[in-house]
Amino acid sequence: MPEILIVAFAVVFWLLLSVKVLNEYERGVIFRLGKLLPAAKGPGLILVAFPIDRMVRVTLRTVVLDVPPQDVITRDNVSVKVNAVVYFRVMDPIKSVVSVENYLYATSQEAQTTLRSILGQAHLDELLSERERLAAILQKVIDEHTDPWGVKVTQVAVKAVDLPQEMQRAMAKQAESEREKRAKIIHASGELEASKQLTEAAHALQQQPVAIHLRYLQTLTEIAAEKNSTIIFPLPIDWMEAVMGRGKQG
Repeated sequence: MPEILIVAFAVVFWLLLSVKVLNEYERGVIFRLGKLLPAAKGPGLILVAFPIDRMVRVTLRTVVLDVPPQDVITRDNVSVKVNAVVYFRVMDPIKSVVSVENYLYATSQEAQTTLRSILGQAHLDELLSERERLAAILQKVIDEHTDPWGVKVTQVAVKAVDLPQEMQRAMAKQAESEREKRAKIIHASGELEASKQLTEAAHALQQQPVAIHLRYLQTLTEIAAEKNSTIIFPLPIDWMEAVMGRGKQG
C-alpha cells in the first residue's frame, strides 16, 4: 500500500511539472533530449514530458520596437538624428528560436543598421518631406533580412528628425526668403493689374473730355464730405491755357 501511494504521488508530481498552459497568443517550441520536435505546440493545455522535454515560449503578438536615435549623415552631408518605430511579429516560432539566438535583439540591431544605411542615401529635403516613401523602403529591407528568422516586419515609421541649430536657422531664412519672394511677386502682379486698369481709364477719359470734369467735381464732393479745413481743387491744364491765352490777347 505505501508503494502505491509513493507511485501515485510521483505520477501526480510528474504531471504537475509536465502540464503547461499556453495562452492564445503563445506557442511552445519543444526540444526532446536536445532535438527539435517538428511542430510547435499550443495554445491551451499541453504536455511537456519532464525532464526529457524543454519548452521555449514564443509570443505571436505584434512587438513595438522603439529604435534609439541614430546619427545619420544625409546624401547632401547634413548630420541629423533620426529615431523610428518598428512593428513586427513572429510568424514561424521554430525559426525564431532555432535560426537566431535572440530575435528581439537581432531585429533591433538590424533596424538600427538599416536606418542609418537607407536614410544616409537620401537628401535632407527627401528625409523631411518623403517620410512615408522612405519608411516603406525601410520596412521592405528589414523584412528581407528578418524573414529567415521567422519574423515579419509589418510597418516602419520615422518618428522624428532632429536638425542642428545651424540648419534650423538656415531653413528658417530660406522659408522667410521664399515668403518675401511670393510677396514681391504678388505685389508686382497687383501693380501690373493696376496699370492695366489705369490705362483703360485713361483711354476712356480721353474719348470723353467732359468725364474728367465730372471726376474733378466728384473729388471735390468727397473732400467736402470729410470736413477738412483746407480744400484743394485741381484745375485742368486746358483751363489754365485758355485763361493765359485770353490774357495775352488782351
